[in-house]
Amino acid sequence: MNNVLITGFTGQVGSQLADYIIDKTDDAVIGMMRWQEPMDNIYHLTDRINRKDRVFIKYADLNDYVSIYNLIESTRPKFIFHLAAQSFPRTSFDIPIETLQTNIIGTANLLECVRKLKQQHGYNPVVHVCSSSEVYGRAKVGEALNEDTQFHGASPYSISKIGTDYLGRFYGEAYGIRTFVTRMGTHTGPRRSDVFFESTVAKQIALIEAGHQEPKLKVGNLASVRTFQDARDAVRAYYLLACKSEAGGVPNGEAFNIAGEEAFKLTEVIELLLSFSSRNDIEIVTDTDRLRPIDADYQMFDNTKIKNFIDWKPEIKASDMFRDLLQHWRSEISSGRIPLNR
Repeated sequence: MNNVLITGFTGQVGSQLADYIIDKTDDAVIGMMRWQEPMDNIYHLTDRINRKDRVFIKYADLNDYVSIYNLIESTRPKFIFHLAAQSFPRTSFDIPIETLQTNIIGTANLLECVRKLKQQHGYNPVVHVCSSSEVYGRAKVGEALNEDTQFHGASPYSISKIGTDYLGRFYGEAYGIRTFVTRMGTHTGPRRSDVFFESTVAKQIALIEAGHQEPKLKVGNLASVRTFQDARDAVRAYYLLACKSEAGGVPNGEAFNIAGEEAFKLTEVIELLLSFSSRNDIEIVTDTDRLRPIDADYQMFDNTKIKNFIDWKPEIKASDMFRDLLQHWRSEISSGRIPLNR
């Protein structure tokens, strides 16, 4: 049984990846987290964790080099899925330095640990560096984004991910570390953080249905068109790419777009989510606190490259994904876990 390390284990994507590995492989999951992180997305795994049944929690912090080194040195995972980040673009305008520190320096800390262990002990794992489609920023309307599209940072977050992206490529090319980089488009589904657009819309609908919010749906900029995909499809691509890299089929530092193939205007996302509700009195209002100083308004992607490397395509329909997301918030609220209205 091999170890697989997931940084960002408690997030939506990290927890979905853990579920995939447990279900589809014989590997053990090493979930990296900080001691104070919320456990909401991994409560379904706590019985396994308590029994030490293929899921293990290890405490470390990307900004603490020693903790990262000790974690990797002691567990020697065959795959490292580096998903941990300050991941909310809007928040990055309020905490730009922390965003840059965690996402760029934190990634450098992790890659430096791998480099040192490779140099000293010949340890050579596959390292997945999770970048973001936000690196493309303010793309031209009508342009299908591929891996050669020029970067255009549109937030401190996107700039931090540009740095992360380059680090993944550099450590692969310069030091022979088996890295690959992914730039995932907008992804959602159950466990999506409530600060992201489609999740906050679904959350507010569920709050209104339960009588915890007046029937006013607060939104920011709706002048955006983008593809959506289910995170459960994306993690399958992550693992397949890692296996391909282990087999020598992915050049070090190679980057891949991973995106859905169903596109929506944000107004259409709202209409679809509202269509799943029996409430017909919900008013849509603009909340200036939800607006970014600059926005990535157009994100349509070309998945050709990843399909040339692995047998993958999105399988979960967007309508099912959005319905599952709304049901996730209904379940949370019915269980007494009332989320903040943000």
